[in-house]
Order: sequence, then C-alpha cells, then structure tokens
Amino acid sequence: MSLAPQRRQLLQMTLGLLAGLSGLAPTLAEAAVTAVRLQRAERHARLTLDLSAAASWRLTAQARPARLILHLPGTAWRGPLRLAGAGPVRQARWDAPNRRLLLDLSGPVSVVRAAAQGDGLVLEVAPGTAAGFARLARGTIAQGRAGGAATASRPLPLVVIDPGHGGKDPGTIGATGTYEKRITLPAALELKRQIEAGGRCRVALTRSRDVFIPLAGRVEFARKRQATLFISLHADSAPGARGASVYTLSDRASDTFSARLAQSQNQADAKGGLHLPEVSPEVERILYSLVRQETKVGSARLAQFVVESLGESVPLLPNTHRQAAFAVLKAPDVPSVLVEMGFLSDRRDEAALKRPAHRAQVAKALALAVNGWLARHQAGLISSG
Repeated sequence: MSLAPQRRQLLQMTLGLLAGLSGLAPTLAEAAVTAVRLQRAERHARLTLDLSAAASWRLTAQARPARLILHLPGTAWRGPLRLAGAGPVRQARWDAPNRRLLLDLSGPVSVVRAAAQGDGLVLEVAPGTAAGFARLARGTIAQGRAGGAATASRPLPLVVIDPGHGGKDPGTIGATGTYEKRITLPAALELKRQIEAGGRCRVALTRSRDVFIPLAGRVEFARKRQATLFISLHADSAPGARGASVYTLSDRASDTFSARLAQSQNQADAKGGLHLPEVSPEVERILYSLVRQETKVGSARLAQFVVESLGESVPLLPNTHRQAAFAVLKAPDVPSVLVEMGFLSDRRDEAALKRPAHRAQVAKALALAVNGWLARHQAGLISSG
C-alpha cells in the first residue's frame, strides 16, 4: 500500500515512540551479530549478517578515505573482528567502541542493496563513480531494523523510467524518418545506468525492449512497485519547437501548446486504485486531497531540478516547465514528470538525439536532477523520523 508522506511520517513517529517506550522495559537478551560473511558475487561484494534478535541499523559513507560504515547501535558482535576483502571492499573490521562495521573500499562504489533479509541483513555494493559516491557521503544511505520476527527496513527508493511508445506504437516520426521509440529506449537505458551509478536508489524501466505498453499499464507499473519517482521520456513533434522541456500534471493546460501535446484524455477516475483506510467519506476526501497535493508538490520540485540541470547542458524550450493532462502522469501518489528531450520535427534536435553522446549528456543532467531531488527527499525523511 502506498501511503502519503504525511501519513508515513505519522506512522514513523508512532513506531518510533513505541520503539522508545519498549526500550525502557527490561530486555531478555541483547541483539547480537552471530555470523558474518563477506563474499564476491561477480563484480559485487555481498555482506551478510545473521542476527539473534531484532536490531536497528544505519548505513553511511565516508569519502576520504573511501569507506562504508554500518552502524549497529546496541548490538553485540560475535563475529570475527576482521574480514578479508571481496570485490570493491578491501577489508571489513569491527569498531567495538562505536558499535559499527567499517568497510574499507578500493574505490568509489554504488550501493545495490541494503535491506533486512530473514533473520539478518544483506548489503551489496558494486564499483561506482566518484561523483555518485560523493553524493552517498552526504547523508544516510539506508536504515531500518533487521533480525528476529520484527523486521522494518527502509529499502533504497525506486525510480521508474518510462521510455515512451514502443512496439506497434512508434511515436512520432522525425523530419528524416527517425522513430521516437528508437530514441526513448536507448536514452532510458543510459539514464538508468547513470542514476544507478549514483548509488542513491534502485531503478526500473517500464519496458526494456521494443514492446507496446498501454499508458495505464505504465502508471500501474510504478504504483504497484511503490515507486518514489516516475519519469517518462519522449521526443515528440511540434512545428517550430526546439529544445528540451518538462511537464507535470494539471487538469488545465498551462498553454495551448502543452494541451496539444497531451492528446491522451483522462477517461478514468484519477483516484482509481488509490488504497485508503476504512474511514468516513469526509476523512477519505481529506486524505486523498493530501496525497494529491503532496504528489503535486513533489512533481513540481522534480521539474525544477530537471529544468535547472538540463539548462546547463542542452538547449531548452522557452517556458521550460509546463503543465497539461498527460495520462501517463496520473498516478495520484507518485511524483511524476514527462521530459521532452527535444523535438524530432526539428532537424537539429533530431540529429542531436540520434547521437549517443548527446543522449548521454541529457541522461547526465536528468540523473543529477534525480539525485538532487532524492537528497532533499531523504533529508526530509530523516529529519521527520
């Protein structure tokens, strides 16, 4: 079930209060790490910890020297004090006074996974970029509880990238015959690679090959996976238009140009599929309004990051952030933007978008925007937790 941030924060505060109260009572046994394994898995390193009881954990990073730090407050350590290296991890060692495991790295890494599993905790890291690792070092990467029956970890957020069109739907056809679907998919794959290199989130694509997916299916793909962000990539046609632009949802288009781009009409109730608790109709309307408003704010904030980042790399359409009723942006609980990387009807945009180097430049700008949004979002979650 996907909860609005206000309700998530209230739930987190309640759980935190309960956890604090339970900490005042005598405990039967202190949580302890009973076994630990550091193994190589292809280019990754996988760290597995077995726990005797539920324990809190937090993962942070340090840039100089390059290091990941797994904080285990209140947890005893019964494993070896040092572990031989694996993959990008040179060695791991237990810092007993501070109750933390230090993972010394051979270079920058990305965090592929950090989550509770069974009676323990699993951490997977892979080689990453210096810029991505520097972003990891600015805050908490992941945190939660693991071990025993009470597992409540906070996985890395999920960003869903939607390559527009595909299969029997080629999208627009450019001035020299370029199919839009053949631009959006390689651009999405490159964006996925660059976002994952930052190590701040997981990434999923609505399609990874040339297949047709209905607009509603793309939205539902993100909602079923409780995505944190949804980004739809396009390169449409519009007479006289040139440059990148970004769109967020609005029932009333900001201009006639945006209205024409948003040809797909909203034929279903925008609230369809939004799971709310059993409450009175009045309270349900309030909750739904809060969810939609928070989603709208999140979408606008992401659009702002995208405009600022793209503006440093590629030509922009005037009034770059626009609004219209795009069907693919109608998830009521997932901040969403549609990015027009350029217009295939313009020969200059078409030529640029056919070049992998230009698509990589666009992807780099979008990845910076996503990481900027996630950093601000994560800071908000931490301050409210």
